[in-house]
Order: sequence, then C-alpha cells, then structure tokens
Amino acid sequence: MLQKLSIRNYALIDSVDLELNKGLNIITGETGAGKSIMLGALSLILGQRAETRYFFNQAKKCIIEGQFLLNDTSLQSFFEENDIDFYKESILRREISTDGKSRAFINDTPVTLAVMKQVGEKLIDIHSQHATLEVNDPGFQLLVVDTLANHQPLLAKYRDQYKVYKKTLQQLSILQEAAAEARSRQDYEQFLFNELESAALKPSEQEQLETELQMLNNAENIKRNLLNSHNILSEQETAVLPLLKEVINQLQSIEKFNPDYTVLNERLRSTLIEIKDIAQETVAFEEGIIFNPVRIEEINSRLDIIYNLQQKHRVNSIEELLAIQEQLSKNLNELLSGGEEIERLTKEISLMKEDLDQKAVELSANRSKSISSTEDQVAQVLNQVGMPNAKIKIEQDILPELNKDGKDSIALLFSANSGQAPAPVGKVASGGELSRLMLAIKSIMARHTALPTLIFDEIDTGISGETAVRVGNVIGDLEKNMQVICITHLPQIAAKGDAHYFVYKNEETERTTTGIKKLNPQDRIKAIAEMLSGKDPGASALKNAQELLGIGIN
Repeated sequence: MLQKLSIRNYALIDSVDLELNKGLNIITGETGAGKSIMLGALSLILGQRAETRYFFNQAKKCIIEGQFLLNDTSLQSFFEENDIDFYKESILRREISTDGKSRAFINDTPVTLAVMKQVGEKLIDIHSQHATLEVNDPGFQLLVVDTLANHQPLLAKYRDQYKVYKKTLQQLSILQEAAAEARSRQDYEQFLFNELESAALKPSEQEQLETELQMLNNAENIKRNLLNSHNILSEQETAVLPLLKEVINQLQSIEKFNPDYTVLNERLRSTLIEIKDIAQETVAFEEGIIFNPVRIEEINSRLDIIYNLQQKHRVNSIEELLAIQEQLSKNLNELLSGGEEIERLTKEISLMKEDLDQKAVELSANRSKSISSTEDQVAQVLNQVGMPNAKIKIEQDILPELNKDGKDSIALLFSANSGQAPAPVGKVASGGELSRLMLAIKSIMARHTALPTLIFDEIDTGISGETAVRVGNVIGDLEKNMQVICITHLPQIAAKGDAHYFVYKNEETERTTTGIKKLNPQDRIKAIAEMLSGKDPGASALKNAQELLGIGIN
C-alpha cells in the first residue's frame, strides 16, 4: 500500500506531503484545484515520462517520492535480480532536473525508468474514466478469467516453461541457420581441406627447400670457388700453408733469444692447424656438392604446390596454411556435431511442447469452468451499481498454436440493456457504463487475488442519486481486500471513505498554489454538505451530510 506521497515543484504544487490510510482514501476538492495533479505526480514514480514545462518553479528540480508498505514479498526476487535492497517499507523516488534529465531511485539505488515502471505496475493500478479502454484489451480480458479460475500456480509454471521453450526454439533456429549456411559451403570447404591435407605441409619446409634449391642452382660456381680456395690454401707454389710453415721455421730459429718469439710462434702453429682444417673442409664441401637436375625438378614442383596454395589463400607462409587447414577441419567437425545438437534440441523441444500442450489443455478447462461464474458475478455487481439489465458474455476460442498464456483467446462481450445482443465492449458501452463495468470487474478480481493499490479517478462521471450510492458501496467493499484511493465529486461516494483529503487552491500569495489536507470529522461534514449544495451549505445539507457519514454534528 501507498503510505506517503511527497511532491515537490510539480504543476501548481510547490510542496505537498500526503499520508494515506490503508482502507478507502477519498480525495475531493474545488473545481480546478488540481485533484488530478496528484495522479500526474504519482505517475512519475510509476515510470511515466516527464516534461519540465509542468514544473511549478522552472529554476528548481521536481522531486516525487512514494513510500510503500510491501506486505507481499513476491517483489523480493525482482529486487534481488536488479540489485536493489528489499525492505518491507520501500521508497520510490523520481528527480527531474530543469534540463529535462531524469533520475529514478528505489531505496536510494539508481534504477532505469523501465525497472521503476515494472515495480510501479505491481504497486499501483490507476483506474480512470479514460483508462476504461483497458477492458477492451484481450490480455486484460484473459486476466479476468484467469483470476476467477484461480489457477495462478499452474499458469505461472506454464509461463516459466513457455519462456524456456521459446528460448530453446530460438537456439534451435540459430543452429539450423548456421547448419544451412555451413552446408551451403561444406563441399567447397571439404575440397579446400582435402587439398591442404594431401599437400602434407610441414613447418619450415618452404625455407629448407628454397635454401636447397639455391645451392643446387649454383652448384658449379660453388664447387669452383671451394676448389680455388683449397688451392690457395695448400696446393699452389705460393699457397698459404707452405708460406706459413716457412714463417714458423724462421721464428723457431730465434726463439732462444726472446721468450716472446716463442709465444708468437705458438700462435702461428695454432693458426697453421686451423687453416689445415679449413683446407680439408673445403675439399669435403666441394666433393659433397653434386649437380642434380632431377632433384631441382622435384624441389621446383614442391615449391609450386606451396606457392599456389599460398596465393589461393592469400597468405605468405606454410604456418598460415596449416592454421587454415586446422580451421577448416574444425568447421567440418562442427557441422557434424551441430547436427547432433540440432537432433538433441529437436527432441527436447518436442517433449517440452507435449508438456506445455497438456498444461494448456488444463488451463483451458479451468477457464471454461470459470466463465459462467465470472459472467454471473459481474452481472450481480452491475446490478448493484444500477445496471440491472446489463450482462457480459465471455467467448473462449482455442488457438492452433501455443502462446505465453496457453492456447486460449478470450473475448468479452457486453450488453447494457434487455434485448440488446452482446457485442464488443468498445462498440456498445458509454463512458459511464464502461466505468461501472470496470468497477464491477475490478471488485470481483479483488475478492480472488491481491491487487495493488487501486486508484479511481472520477470514474463516477455521469452517475448520481441512488446509482452513486450503489457505486460507493461497491468501492467501499473493495477496502476489505486492498487500499483504495478515490478521487470523486459525488458526496455519496465521498462519505464511504475511511479518510477524506481535500484539495484546495491557495490564492493569497502572488502565485496560485495547490495544497491538500486531511479533514477531521467536522470539516468532513462541511465538505460533503458543500458537495451536496455548494458553498455555505444550509442546515438540510449539513443534516444530509451527517446522514451519509453516519456521524453527529455540533
């Protein structure tokens, strides 16, 4: 229930704090005082969009805050899912700055407007003469039948399973699309994979082949240079080795004169050994090089395969080709495993649909059983509110496909007078009839489920006298099951309230403002008397107000 509503800087309101009772709260006031401004402000913490042109003071931000008592803990899981602290007494606050930027908070936790709207819809249900179009909504009509069918646990379980079912169908669709796309390119990818696999590529193979080919193509030049090098080192008359030996002999003859000559000669002997090794290796290298045209052809053929594959796949190395081969293999394997997953999901969906079909049949049966009772109960309440010949007819059709509510399509038909065939509500009901029909429906739903705080905004337009009394009785009965806030201009309805609030205009200041106050018993008598006869009510009006309220007067 709504315990307190605080409004700052909205429309004609500078600052208002309204504390509400748990039963029937009546709001009345002067014409044009701004009774519906309260609803406009309240709608802001229910997630509606705001316009800064409605600010009382364009230099200050607008703040709307509602304090709610959450007796129903069903919202707790929603709070937890959205990382909001849950308290039995929770506060919804909306701040709109002068530049139009808006911030929303639940228990001081910043939330999106969408989250605030979802919470607000579970806390407040605003019912106005214009909002009676809701009764034309097929979803609302189905809700009425479901409420009286009293199968909420079954419906909740069905809806949870249906969400999983739809999600699984979506997963299957994605897999099927991917599989179809993969199949369309499967043959080509298989060809590419086979081509790479048959090439039997090896890492670093290209570099090794290119090096070997270079050696073979230059074999004669290499052999000649190696042979010349050997000759220069050891075979010619002026070869390095004989000359070096002669130098060693010369130094050896003078070693006895200076130890440094000995060291120098030792270094030359080491150099002699190294050059002999080099001369021998040049011979070995030269003998190992053989011009082989067959091998050259083999290498060229292999490199042609490698180069063609690189050009085809637009890469520059064997390592990249091997990575492509691995990816192609993975794609082909996924196609095989994807088929297995599709088969698994198809079986799973079939089982889920079978279970959902069974639950849908049960839901349909429950709805069918409740339709007659719903029609009778609404007719009884319509009789109470002065429409004795009015009735509704609920038509139930079974749809071919499952939806979030089962397989039922519900249509509510209405007839206000005897001899009038029931027809869609929007085509045959006047504004006043729609208001009373909606009131009848809401009052019956309140007996079967915990509705949120219900707000009636002048739904009594177009009625008076005994009908107004009856409407007041129905609204008064609602407080047994819920908190009700009723904005009214009829004294018969205003007298039914547990608490009475009066909206007034203050014109004593430079700018007109709207205020609201809770009436004490004596002020309430006067307010209802004024609703009966106008300003400065006489004794008869005061007495009539006293009778309506059932209290004494001093």
